[in-house]
Amino acid sequence: MLSENLKNLRKIKGITQEELAIRLNVVRQTISKWEKGLSVPDADTLIKLADFFEVSVSELLGVTVEKEVDSNIIADQLSRINEQLAAKNRRSHRIWKTIGIIFVAFVVVNILLVLLGTVSFYSFKSDKTTTLTTESEIITNEEE
Repeated sequence: MLSENLKNLRKIKGITQEELAIRLNVVRQTISKWEKGLSVPDADTLIKLADFFEVSVSELLGVTVEKEVDSNIIADQLSRINEQLAAKNRRSHRIWKTIGIIFVAFVVVNILLVLLGTVSFYSFKSDKTTTLTTESEIITNEEE
């Protein structure tokens, strides 16, 4: 349906494939493939096409849209969307909370390591009970 609609709308506007391609920033062969049904445009390009031809994307795709939609169906869809968003928010909150806890634990461990290193350094530096003897003292003690 898209291929036929695209070709008809282009002919109604009176433009060539080349002119349409230039307006959409694609090559002429791309327009040809769309019109032959060999490929389809991406979502952004569909929107550009619909805007250019002044039709809705649904009309461009050839989809018939029901004008009257049951309000219960809409309410159910909105309810599902809200549930999905709430679940996503809870998951996101849980992830950030976990990242925060890991970060705080990392900082605390680093602070403890720095404190332990500082205390060990000063206790080693202030230890004055170490005695050193030289070789000459040992030799004199043996001669006696």
